[in-house]
Amino acid sequence: MRKKQIQFKGRLRVEEQQRAELWREETIKTEPIFEGKMITLQVDTVTLADGRTATREIVKHPGAAAVMALLDGKLLVVEQFRKPLEKFQIEIPAGKLDPGEDPMTAAARELEEETGYRSNDLTLLSAFYTSPGFADEKLYIYFTDKVEQGVINPDDDEDLKVEAITLEQAEAYIQEGRISDAKTILAVYAWKLYNLTGRF
Repeated sequence: MRKKQIQFKGRLRVEEQQRAELWREETIKTEPIFEGKMITLQVDTVTLADGRTATREIVKHPGAAAVMALLDGKLLVVEQFRKPLEKFQIEIPAGKLDPGEDPMTAAARELEEETGYRSNDLTLLSAFYTSPGFADEKLYIYFTDKVEQGVINPDDDEDLKVEAITLEQAEAYIQEGRISDAKTILAVYAWKLYNLTGRF
């Protein structure tokens, strides 16, 4: 029985490799459209498996880091106006990576700059692509429950309100739409799991 299972798994791996080769899109041409300080936009012309061509609109992003930081059992968050949504949002502190920057370094920096608290004890909680259908942004989320007073220093164009909220408040903010971004929702449910089990 075990031998059959191993053979079956091996066959699946071969089929996955064949499918990956069959479905892979080869880039014929890349056309730069826009270059900003946060993102760049390009349109790629690709060849499909059946020989046809198609275009892919792609947002290039350097990546970002965020921190799920607990202070005395409460989650440190910032509230700010998000222009793409035309409304205020409550989020865990986060920011984009500088070129070649280690995500943990960026996470520690953003935590202190945005909340005024710092930590030298960050643990990677998760890393994921935010919108792989059109963007290559990879977001790293770190956890800490060991924070101390630091120096708040937001960017010149950032107006932030810092708050420490309970799990019940966080869940209510999700229901109200005041928390609606993926990284913060992930952090809240990871926090709930942590409270229930003591681990992530």
